[in-house]
Amino acid sequence: MVRALSSLKNKENLMSELEDHLQKLGLHATAGDISDLVARATKDRWSATQVLEHVVAIEEKDRARRSLDRRLARSRLGRFKVMADFDWAWPTKIDRERVEAALRLHFLAESRNIVLVAPQGLGKTMIAHNIAHAAILAGHSVLMVTAAQLLLDLGAQDSARGLDRRLRYYTNHSLLVIDEVGYLAFDNRNADLLFQIVARRYEKKSLVLTTNLSFRDWPTIFPNATCATALIDRIIHHADVIAVEGRSYRLRQAEDRARATDDAKKPPAKPKKS
Repeated sequence: MVRALSSLKNKENLMSELEDHLQKLGLHATAGDISDLVARATKDRWSATQVLEHVVAIEEKDRARRSLDRRLARSRLGRFKVMADFDWAWPTKIDRERVEAALRLHFLAESRNIVLVAPQGLGKTMIAHNIAHAAILAGHSVLMVTAAQLLLDLGAQDSARGLDRRLRYYTNHSLLVIDEVGYLAFDNRNADLLFQIVARRYEKKSLVLTTNLSFRDWPTIFPNATCATALIDRIIHHADVIAVEGRSYRLRQAEDRARATDDAKKPPAKPKKS
């Protein structure tokens, strides 16, 4: 009995030491599964090759999962609705084929841009989110940011070195999604900063951009900027521009909720006398 307990304790110590070594080697999935792995290999009489094949398989799967988790965390994507929830019948105009082509990410291989032009409440940000998510799942590094957040960050840099570091940060991602261009007007410095981002990525890496304004109205965003024309030119030179037209879906939902509330407040209809 004593010998059996001693043997069991030695085995536990050996497994603990083996787990520590595997953790230090970066084989985290194997370390967490070591007891089950040894038991399964012993029961099924695996060869050394089978054990190694199993270790490789679980480590590759675990590293792919952790890589995906890191890309999702760094993307700033947040919560969003999936395209399965998109109401294709609601907009009065939308090129579904081009949207679905963008979701298949063919534009990334050619360093093309996607520009989604639509009034508020028609799902352009939802589409942009789904394009970004598809790119992350495909292994690309993605960053999603509003135009206001982007320019506020760049404008807050108080040195040339700090600014260059942030410009490289926004340039280095495989896909940069800039949301809500056109909702606020910006001064010349902000126009120049946005131009630097676009120019650095031009013909090298893709942009997805959402805006509520047609390009002919973009000078109202940067009313005094001399670079506005050059900025637009670089964005649309290699771009698929997808326009969505119609009435705000969010407004329709608000009206439906208000109508349902009013109906609930109405007294029940009196039964008709026979």
